[in-house]
Amino acid sequence: MEKEFKLNIENIKSDLAIEGMGISQEDVNLLERYSNNEINIEDVINTIKGNTRV
Repeated sequence: MEKEFKLNIENIKSDLAIEGMGISQEDVNLLERYSNNEINIEDVINTIKGNTRV
């Protein structure tokens, strides 16, 4: 059985805040696109690294 991946943005924001990090709307949009299978993990990694904008 395949696990379904669901984003809970508020939990992510909370977890990052504990580490002293924030999440922008651009980050949220990127995660949503990944969650919706619009982009793949390689696209996410390259975007985070600044190699490309998808």
